[in-house]
Amino acid sequence: MVKTRQIAIIGLLVSIGLFLHLIEAMLPLKLIIPGAKLGLANIVILMGLVLFGFRGGGLILLLRILLTSILAGTLLTINFYLSLAGGVLSFGVMYFLYTYWRDRFSLVGISVAGAVSHNLGQLVTSYLIIDNPGIFYYWPYLVLLAIPTGISVGLVSYFSLSYLPTELSKGG
Repeated sequence: MVKTRQIAIIGLLVSIGLFLHLIEAMLPLKLIIPGAKLGLANIVILMGLVLFGFRGGGLILLLRILLTSILAGTLLTINFYLSLAGGVLSFGVMYFLYTYWRDRFSLVGISVAGAVSHNLGQLVTSYLIIDNPGIFYYWPYLVLLAIPTGISVGLVSYFSLSYLPTELSKGG
């Protein structure tokens, strides 16, 4: 029963992540800063990390990236690898901070660190693909966008989790 409930909640979080990604794709943010996104789908990644730990949060991340890429027709393209690299690095940083430094970082701080590291993962991957160090001049602009979006994602995650029953995270 517990396992079935966790699978259902993980499936629900993945579907919400797909929906948020779709909504985000409709926003004209790319006209302001090319390639920039708000990272709304990271709300469910952070929630999954808090609710289910490394395995559950990581599963939500990988399923969301895979399904989004399949639906968008970008599977195994540069966009897929950029999303995967940024997502994996971001998740690793958020997992580390949440697991070991939870007493020093709020969910908002963890989210900001995740947003900044997501951008770093994408920049490093871009550099490995195009072999042009000039890509790193883009870093300050991405950080300036990552901070407010990370704060927003962290706040939404925090308040969303506060409305869920406490036994949910224990798998009960």
